[in-house]
Amino acid sequence: MTKDVIALTKKMPDPLSVLAGLLSGGPDLLVGTEGEGAVVQLCDPQGRPLVSVEAPLLVQVRGEAERLLGAREPEVPYWWTEARATTGVKEAEELAGTFAARIAALVGGTAWPPQTAWSLAVVKTDGMTVAPAPAAAQPAVDVLTDKVAVVIQDRPMVAMTAWLSDAFRAVANAGLGLQIVTPAGTRLSPAVRGSLPGWPSRWVVQDEQDGYYDGLTGAVLRWSNGLFVTVDSPEATPEDPRTPIASSFQQGTDDTGERQLAISFRAVHPADDRLVLGGAVEAVWQEVTGEPPAGWGTEEPANLPWSLRQLTDVAHERAPEPTWLVVVGTPERPGLATVRITRTQAGVEEDVTMVFGYGPGEQVPTDSVVAAAEALATRHDLQSMLVQVRRARRDLSVPPRFEGPGVPYAFVLGAEEVREMPGDRARRTPLAEAPRELGPKTRPALYYAFPGNPSDLSGWQDFERLMRHLKGS
Repeated sequence: MTKDVIALTKKMPDPLSVLAGLLSGGPDLLVGTEGEGAVVQLCDPQGRPLVSVEAPLLVQVRGEAERLLGAREPEVPYWWTEARATTGVKEAEELAGTFAARIAALVGGTAWPPQTAWSLAVVKTDGMTVAPAPAAAQPAVDVLTDKVAVVIQDRPMVAMTAWLSDAFRAVANAGLGLQIVTPAGTRLSPAVRGSLPGWPSRWVVQDEQDGYYDGLTGAVLRWSNGLFVTVDSPEATPEDPRTPIASSFQQGTDDTGERQLAISFRAVHPADDRLVLGGAVEAVWQEVTGEPPAGWGTEEPANLPWSLRQLTDVAHERAPEPTWLVVVGTPERPGLATVRITRTQAGVEEDVTMVFGYGPGEQVPTDSVVAAAEALATRHDLQSMLVQVRRARRDLSVPPRFEGPGVPYAFVLGAEEVREMPGDRARRTPLAEAPRELGPKTRPALYYAFPGNPSDLSGWQDFERLMRHLKGS
């Protein structure tokens, strides 16, 4: 397994401290750079990377180290310095651990994981051999074939780090799939779960009984012809493949009482130099939790305090290229959103997926959904919105086992979409309740409530009937 080792320090690692850390393999190893100097690499005498070190990140959002690492973090602000060891080289893992331990000792802080980053001594590298660097030239990619890039992660939660974000972009540009391989105890951040494209990309979980399985579907997998593929049952036919499901995926599926409120919406704003982005996210967050988001960033950990102006500036600087963002809440009220901002012919689009977690004794605030929809429809150019309630973890992480789908609670159609629909089709509904008007009476959005029980799947039947009706099917 590839090892990621992280130093959490109150002070920014200065150049001398970084140099001392890089000398953990002795003076014979080489130092190189990638990504226009953003990544420093410790290399063997042939120039092949052993350890890649990302530029230190100043984290100003409380709870990110606990959420992503399960680690006790310094008081914010603190510096997050991440090192990644090359796969399959024991000495590389030791080098990464020693690097992080030296940084923590020199500038004050801790290193994660503690069992890896414990020694300050020079690592013996005599006779060490390293495989050639993959053609992807991405520190996060461990195996590259003509079909997929494979990323091996051994951490409590696979997050959308700078490493992984670069890998996502690289495989997209190359037309490849991305397969993330983890041990059994690892979970995914919702940001990674929502970013995984379709086949052949997948989350591959190692399993003692079945070897490998898909962490999102449970399908048993095997490595074949350069990628992980599903295993067919002996009774399989072309019409019924009957893919075996890993037993580990089906364990621990009892209802714990934990719930998630999931809200997905799209807002389309007129292109204007005075446009301020992020207001739609803030409005929904305020209605659901009673407070604005805690922080945001272009990767995980989310490192910046919540700021509409800074968020808008980043999106403006990256235009016309799209901007991907992650937004987080406080540890007391788990919440996470991913935002994709895109310039299109229609204007500036914000595609948002947000989720909030609640424990067994906490009430899911479904009564706040109408107010959130009203705010979007009235002030934030809402196009459409879907609200679901699902049985899932309060901490929002995605485990490698069956959780079941969410159940639709409400759907909102924006005012412009209502106006463009022929006749009174939008107001005529196959549901038991007539839609509720939101926003100005002269140009309302419509709120459709699903009468089904949130604990079963009848809401999906109502949702599908509504979608067919609105499309004129």
